[in-house]
Amino acid sequence: MKKKHPLLLLTLTLGLMAMPCSPSRAQQSAAPRSQAHSSQLTAHSSLPVLSDSALLELTEKQTFKYFWDFAHPISGLARERSNSTFDYGPEVVTTGGSGFGIMAIIVGAERKFITRDQAVDRLSKILRFLVKADSYHGIFPHWLNGETGKTIPFSRKDDGADLVETSYLLEGLLCARQYFNGSNSKETELRNKINWLWNEAEFSWHTRGGMDLLYWHWSPNNGWSMNFELRGWNETLITYILAASSPRYAIDPKVYHHCWAESNHFYNGRSYYGITLPLGFPYGGPLFFAHYSFLGLDPRGLKDQYADYWEQNKNHTLINREHCVRNPNHFKGYGPDCWGLTASDNYEGYDAHSPDNDLAVITPSAALSSFPYTPEYSMQALKYFYNKVGDKVWGQYGFTDAFSEEKNWYATEYLAIDQGPEIVMIENYRSGLLWRLFMSCPEIQTGLRRLGFQSPWLK
Repeated sequence: MKKKHPLLLLTLTLGLMAMPCSPSRAQQSAAPRSQAHSSQLTAHSSLPVLSDSALLELTEKQTFKYFWDFAHPISGLARERSNSTFDYGPEVVTTGGSGFGIMAIIVGAERKFITRDQAVDRLSKILRFLVKADSYHGIFPHWLNGETGKTIPFSRKDDGADLVETSYLLEGLLCARQYFNGSNSKETELRNKINWLWNEAEFSWHTRGGMDLLYWHWSPNNGWSMNFELRGWNETLITYILAASSPRYAIDPKVYHHCWAESNHFYNGRSYYGITLPLGFPYGGPLFFAHYSFLGLDPRGLKDQYADYWEQNKNHTLINREHCVRNPNHFKGYGPDCWGLTASDNYEGYDAHSPDNDLAVITPSAALSSFPYTPEYSMQALKYFYNKVGDKVWGQYGFTDAFSEEKNWYATEYLAIDQGPEIVMIENYRSGLLWRLFMSCPEIQTGLRRLGFQSPWLK
């Protein structure tokens, strides 16, 4: 039986709320988008002209509100999306998106959007909830019920541990552990709970008894039947970094080399629009590959035997933008100021947009989360989204998920997995905050060394 291509996981992994469950990417891509939008969402009727720095600050502050004001009131975790969820209702919280949200809370404290004490109190609520929530060998499911902590199945067989989503959560929690380093009882307890969750996460369980493979899912009801091996290049590099860094349940480095680095979509080396792409799919695939793992993992000077990851991510971004500039499909709106293709909602449902899957949909998160790689081009896009598209996409929680000038379609909803990378990567561009925190973890430095990485952080 032919193994599933990792791109089949894109719509699975990214919170497809347009339908309750389906194992087929084709079915997922064709699913109708939820039509019920939150009545809370309002857009500004006119937007003031701002300087570049003021616009960056406002974008961070407004996007932060998704994870602060719109968080689940019981758990404090990030809701999957802002519009009504097909079949599930308002209780769905996202494990991975909550990891991004924890990083956003750190940014909020650093930028004085909230006080440090407020941040600690919210994170304490989150951790009290997580230590009692469903997990499987210490690994959380993709979705939780934000009121009860019980698993909400992501699909019929995906009703247990999700190693990748848990990695995004731990990426955020480790940053919080490093940031909230005070000696008072609240911050001490916060760190202790984070360390407990980190120590209990059994990454090695997902090698299925010591195989040279790492698997995405395990279920107490369905075992390993999802059968997704984590083979690169895609958004799951952070999972291997954490798995090699685990204090108690680390994987053998050979798993990284024999599984992650062995696939028909790992090496590339070809040129697209005159730009060489070291790894990955033709044209690079959706841009979140350059974001999710690198919210905490600093790509600057990060290298191993396979790639220079700064070059990988920058060139991926440049190819994505150049495609929009050249606009071979002649879509309305595309150009030097309006670019960015990644997974998001669209006028038909949800899809992983990329140069070779271009549906005339621009996702603001793609360009804005690329600020560290292409600051000038990302600023052009930010100004266009804010000044030109304006209140069609700007609202209560920053920029809505996506738009298509070609189809005259403008999303009114927000997704945690798109909002989170925006605020975090803008902050990494401005100050390097989350990179500094994550890379300062002694365990992460040990894990990187075990896998053969080079980095300026490894002294």
